[in-house]
Amino acid sequence: MYCSICGEKLALVVHKTEGLVPYCKNCGEYRFPQFAAAVSMVATNRAKDRILLAKHLGQDDYILIAGYIKKGETAEKAVTREFKEETKLNVVKYKYMSSRYHEPRNVLMFNYLVIAENGEICADGDEIEECRWFTFDEALSAVRKNSVAEIFLKNAITEIKNNKI
Repeated sequence: MYCSICGEKLALVVHKTEGLVPYCKNCGEYRFPQFAAAVSMVATNRAKDRILLAKHLGQDDYILIAGYIKKGETAEKAVTREFKEETKLNVVKYKYMSSRYHEPRNVLMFNYLVIAENGEICADGDEIEECRWFTFDEALSAVRKNSVAEIFLKNAITEIKNNKI
């Protein structure tokens, strides 16, 4: 890790209330780790009996609709914007579910359960190759095992089945 201000290599130093924290000896400042923030959406239809999954260009696995939160944007705004960009559908209703840090991409994922408007799905073609509706069981089979997406999906299906959206 390197200082985002001066480029100096950071050392782990005990902070009195935070434990081990990266510290820049050159700047004399603690540098808390920086990471990106993104939204992830488990999308269901109005009947609440299907889950919408997407496949990125050149990928084999189906994933949840997701996207980065832009600087100055709220997570809620990112949910409606990203969903519309990637599927051409509007979000009718959404509910915050939970968050998880995704280390491979150094991103904090904020997960939402969304109800999508009825209509024809149109994958954006830039990032998303295909979007399609799955039954709950099909969605659980299609998404990558032991992934953050699988955890979010299982939680959302429980919420849907318990009529909590």
